Amino acid sequence: MKTLKTLSIFFVLLVLSCGGNDETKKESSKVKLKTTEKKVEAKKTTTTKPSETIDLVNKGVGPITSVTLAPEVDQAMAAQGASIYKKMCTACHKPDKKFIGPAPKGIMERRTPEWIMNIILDPEGMVKNDPLAKALLMEFNGSPMANQNLTEEEARAVLEYFRTL
Repeated sequence: MKTLKTLSIFFVLLVLSCGGNDETKKESSKVKLKTTEKKVEAKKTTTTKPSETIDLVNKGVGPITSVTLAPEVDQAMAAQGASIYKKMCTACHKPDKKFIGPAPKGIMERRTPEWIMNIILDPEGMVKNDPLAKALLMEFNGSPMANQNLTEEEARAVLEYFRTL
């Protein structure tokens, strides 16, 4: 019995000596972190859609390098352009709203006449070589503009029609 009592006391002392003081253990195991406050301002990125981007410098890539527009719209040419547009373009373009392709209304305020004619005459070349045309392709779900094989005169008439929108 004395052995059992001695063994019990020894076991209790062993447990107490190994455990140590909880407060001391907690304090020594704590890692003190230096806190620094950094104010992170969110960058306000306003991304403009390619169809809304204004670029009045880029003439595009293609056969048209210069277009001279008269101050007044040539109504006969615009009528011819409207006829061509209705026949060749309305499957994908609506004059004043986004459809499969962008709306031409207001295009004269966003693009150069040369760029417009180059995209009409050579849409494949423009998408391949012009960054804005590439971005438009992506905006409109990868739907490429069909090459309608218009002549320069027909493309110019469509451009004149766009001036009336």
